[in-house]
Amino acid sequence: MDMTYIADADRYGRMTYNRCGLSGLKLPVVSLGLWHNFGGVDVYENGRAMLRRAFDLGITHFDLANNYGPPPGSAEETFGKVMVQDLAPYRDELIISTKAGYGMWPGPYGEWGSRKYLIASLDQSLKRMGLDYVDIFYSHRPDPNTPLEETMGALDFAVRSGRALYVGISNYNPEQTRRAAQILRDLGTPCLIHQPSYSMFNRWVEDGLLDALEETGMGAICFSPLAQGLLTNRYLGDAIPEDSRAAKPHGFLRPAHVTDEKLAKVRKLKAIADGRGQTIAQLALVWVLRHPVVTSALIGASRVSQVEDCAGVVANLTLTDEELRAIEEIL
Repeated sequence: MDMTYIADADRYGRMTYNRCGLSGLKLPVVSLGLWHNFGGVDVYENGRAMLRRAFDLGITHFDLANNYGPPPGSAEETFGKVMVQDLAPYRDELIISTKAGYGMWPGPYGEWGSRKYLIASLDQSLKRMGLDYVDIFYSHRPDPNTPLEETMGALDFAVRSGRALYVGISNYNPEQTRRAAQILRDLGTPCLIHQPSYSMFNRWVEDGLLDALEETGMGAICFSPLAQGLLTNRYLGDAIPEDSRAAKPHGFLRPAHVTDEKLAKVRKLKAIADGRGQTIAQLALVWVLRHPVVTSALIGASRVSQVEDCAGVVANLTLTDEELRAIEEIL
């Protein structure tokens, strides 16, 4: 793959873009996350091939965090390498995000929500990726011991100092979200986006968060929309595949999560997907995207074919009331 990468000329005809909340920014309905499979423990050329194919399919948004790997920091380093080798000429066509919040280095300034940690972490992230700025910088989790004003003030400073163009929050509950939005609005740097987990098997956002986002004018980009691969055909065989996320020692999906009860639901969902001419993954993405507040579904992938499968969702992004009712009965 040493030939010079030239992006596919038809890429923008292949993807659908949604406006993020009340902002001027559009995001692809499918975005690619680098939480797994882009770390130092992973095969570099596979990650590189997935990033290139994603961009060729019109996926313009790549989502990272300081601690993605493993080891922590290595996903950003991988991304930085691909930028240099392939994507640098397209920087102005990309939306690159990163985050700070979880444990990143030892001592009192290596995690949570202080201004000290957030700005130091962002500077490290920019260095690892070889970037002058990121498009979106997130507070990755709320910090119960730091005033929200300080954490949001650090996000505002990240924008004013040219390190980020927009800011977001992740894993904040509805009340925290409203407060964060108000503080940022008062500072003059509106909160663009919230990144919660959301899937057919994990519906906490329906209990007030989506309403809060509608009220505050934020968009949502939902992580784990495929329940880390459960909502695909990946686990419908007799055994857990050896190269799957559930089989990896360093992943977040444990074999215990792959229950017979869940797989029975997935098989029923497959029948609905088949009837639509879609894969289970595509149906799961359409379902998450059905809510007007949801701007983008954030996928993970371990191979190019999975990126292609997910990007193919754009062929049919609508669900009938009948289909929605049938899905609800299964869940």
